[in-house]
Amino acid sequence: MTNQEIKTLGEKYVMNTYGRYPVALVRGEGTLVWDADGKEYLDFLGGIAVNALGHCAPEVTGALKEQADTLIHCSNLYWIEPQVQLARLLCENSVFDKVFFCNSGAEANEGAIKLARKYSELKYGPGRHTVLTMDNSFHGRTLATLTATGQPKFHKHFHPLPEGFSYAPFNDTAAFEEALTEDVCAVLLEPVQGEGGVFAADADFLSRVQELCRKKDILLILDEVQTGMGRTGHLFGYEAYGLTPDLMTLAKGLGGGVPIGAFLATEAVARAFSPGDHGSTFGGNPLNTRVGQAVLETMTAPGFLEGVREASSYFRRGLNILKEKYSFIREIRGLGLMVGLDLTFPGAELTRQGFEEGLLFNCTNNTTLRFLPPLTISREEMDRALAILDSLFSKACPEEQEGK
Repeated sequence: MTNQEIKTLGEKYVMNTYGRYPVALVRGEGTLVWDADGKEYLDFLGGIAVNALGHCAPEVTGALKEQADTLIHCSNLYWIEPQVQLARLLCENSVFDKVFFCNSGAEANEGAIKLARKYSELKYGPGRHTVLTMDNSFHGRTLATLTATGQPKFHKHFHPLPEGFSYAPFNDTAAFEEALTEDVCAVLLEPVQGEGGVFAADADFLSRVQELCRKKDILLILDEVQTGMGRTGHLFGYEAYGLTPDLMTLAKGLGGGVPIGAFLATEAVARAFSPGDHGSTFGGNPLNTRVGQAVLETMTAPGFLEGVREASSYFRRGLNILKEKYSFIREIRGLGLMVGLDLTFPGAELTRQGFEEGLLFNCTNNTTLRFLPPLTISREEMDRALAILDSLFSKACPEEQEGK
């Protein structure tokens, strides 16, 4: 089928919930994807931080094929060997002791909220159930995680929203301390706000957040759905800040393209759950956990994360050259290969033009171009992307070139 044929069929049968480009991507390899008409693109969005090892990475496809020939699914009424192995790897490479597997980042955040509330009620009784999140945050599309998201634009049309959530300004220590009322059982935040515009947390702010949470026995939950799995140049984002959270949520890059989510907890917190408190039909099934195991083994191999940090430095150097050249680039933000380039004007049109030129990225928070390339990105691919961006920027503001 052609792009147009797929688009026409999709408009007829698929719900209108996404602003889609008029193409269908049908094949991928590494950083490259091709649409149904054969056009090639450099993918610097990576399925929104999902394809961490690139498209159709041999580690992912090999694990998929092997497991698909062995056992695809069985109930969590039985032990599942790949699930147990992935849980072991996650715990051995983090500060956590126990894992629950689910299907997505929103489900992971839902589960972490449930666990935090039960932990608090068992220890302190009812009434201490509020989850404090940050303004400009994003935690998912379910009703609870939508409410946890500190952006009113996402709440519109979906009232009444669940009770038990409050908000504080990001990176504002004084306001955070004021918002930490007696009914708060947990603080949920992203080390880097992705959908909110790629804003990284200040180290001093996170240090104070952890200090206050420890002092008041409030659980610290880090939403690492986007920052986790090598994206920041560390296996998990909390390592970049020297934190020891009580819970952490994962998804996206954990499956390398296969749907999977997880939340991790310390033993003291995890024991609040008993059989029947939480569950997931497909969570942690043999197929997705076997792939997750392959992804994690790849990322923890010697040199992998060092390579991510080197790639990040190289890409940022290129972006800084563009920033010096074009005055409408206000700021370069983020950590590792989670990069935001903030402009003085809305970036949606540049995103569309980039698509036309064969470079995929997106615009978040209206003015921020977001780049989430595979962690295996090469210098040659980064150079190609930077050249396309240079061309786009020169056309966006040609007067910038006068006199140079």
